[in-house]
Amino acid sequence: MYFSLFKYKLFLLVLAIVVLGFFLRFNQVTQDPPSLNWDEVSIGFNAYSILKTGRDEWNQFLPLHFKSYGEYKLPVQIYGSIPAIAIFGLNDFGVRITPVVYGTITILLMFFLGRALLKNSAIGVLAAFLLAISPWHIQLTRASFESSFSVFWIVLGTYLMIKSFKTPKWLLASFVAFALAIYTYNSARIFTPIFLAFCLVFYYRDFFKNEHKKILVTSIGLFIAFLIPVIFFAFSGAGSARYKLVSVTDDPGLVLRINEARGNSRLPQPLPRLIYNKVVYIGSVYIKNYIAHFTPEFLFVSGAPHKQHHVQGVGELYAFQAPFLLLGLIFLFRRKEKYRFLIIGWLLLAFIPVAVTNDSIPHALRTLIAVPTYQLLTAYGLVITYLWLKKQNINVQNILYIMAFVIVAISIGVYLNNYYNIYPKLYSRDWQYGNEKVVDYIAKHQDEYDLIVYSRHYGEPHMFTLFYLNYDPAKFAKASNLDRFETHDWIRVLRFDKYYFPDLGDPGTRFADIVLQNPGKKILFIGKPGDFPPETKKLLTIDFLNGSGAFEIVSNE
Repeated sequence: MYFSLFKYKLFLLVLAIVVLGFFLRFNQVTQDPPSLNWDEVSIGFNAYSILKTGRDEWNQFLPLHFKSYGEYKLPVQIYGSIPAIAIFGLNDFGVRITPVVYGTITILLMFFLGRALLKNSAIGVLAAFLLAISPWHIQLTRASFESSFSVFWIVLGTYLMIKSFKTPKWLLASFVAFALAIYTYNSARIFTPIFLAFCLVFYYRDFFKNEHKKILVTSIGLFIAFLIPVIFFAFSGAGSARYKLVSVTDDPGLVLRINEARGNSRLPQPLPRLIYNKVVYIGSVYIKNYIAHFTPEFLFVSGAPHKQHHVQGVGELYAFQAPFLLLGLIFLFRRKEKYRFLIIGWLLLAFIPVAVTNDSIPHALRTLIAVPTYQLLTAYGLVITYLWLKKQNINVQNILYIMAFVIVAISIGVYLNNYYNIYPKLYSRDWQYGNEKVVDYIAKHQDEYDLIVYSRHYGEPHMFTLFYLNYDPAKFAKASNLDRFETHDWIRVLRFDKYYFPDLGDPGTRFADIVLQNPGKKILFIGKPGDFPPETKKLLTIDFLNGSGAFEIVSNE
């Protein structure tokens, strides 16, 4: 009777946490973040294109890699977005409900994972709660980021792997989940195989039991089969496109800085050449980038600098987690928990992929894989603290419980106020705000014009046009005047149909130039403030949420 009552209360508690997590991800999801960004509309339109035609925007049939803007997006997020778009349509809600759903399910999985790893339901409950309220996880599951879907698969794969140590049949499902992770996000392509190899080494006794051997061989074989297309693609010219965009080894200023350091050195030859070279430079940058993700500033104070990936002004973790995180780390090894190396290995390996990149360091998106481990360690530290408190005077306990409740409530309140009231106004430009309003105007008035000129100043206007017009993917792929061009390993669309996407600030493609090049045509122009002569009549002005000018819409009449 007692056991049944405990299970019932536990069920209700976990359910409450999952509902809380869903609410924090679902509430005003189409308003905050304030706009879909260009990756979200690309994911949405390609999912819509697959749904309608079986082909992507490049007219490729059911691709494993989506060329998109030339960075080749991995497929799981796009294919995973199809059901919601089929149900709700190609719109903001249709795109964002998918990460809300799998983000919420990840919270439930955290309960099972925490309980399985540390043999304690309370740790599972606390880990799930911490993930539910996590600024890091909330930010990246309220918009369509592939990174958060990779976390879902890795948490699921790890839980099933632990489960398989007692029931071998779950091992195959575990490796399938890990395989899907590598087709979800670039960081997971590096992390997942290394993490699996790490687990095989440290927990070989669990993997190589007699009853496991056959299914283990099958699982590894299946994972390798999934991995082979990724390996071939990674070494192809197309597959290295994204790496070239972000890798420190492709930094155009790399050689210049090395030569400058050699020239400024007062050391005798050949020491400058031995000290200042690519190997030393890249190694030092790698170490610096790796360590940057363990600083108090990143974790507890200010978080990541990239405005889309973090709310700004608070840490990736709550400050109140710090002492319990440290306590959990200490006792994890003091008590020699069986899966201590798995948790720490997961944490340390998660930052390997980001360390070789050269932009926005520290980086919240590329390191989201580490988030579950922080919640597990904090939860473990909280349980250790609770066990200590049970031995204290009841009055001391009550005072500390009240203090803890107040601190947690204030921390969450500060974060949510920042997220809903401050963040959208300050950073709407970073979210490419205003494009939806532009395309809404185009949809209502495009039949009145022969040509629509939409400046690419803010980036990828063609994709916002395709997305918000719900443009027929088959018609786009077969457009006779479809014109793409490549610049700096990035592909842009210059025109299709009656839509033209120049930079209105460039010589030859300014307002007056385009009017002269199209005599007798009635033209609708969309550009930034300053793109048009002062005397031009404005049909519509669109501002960012902070009041600064975003777009001006004019015509040549």
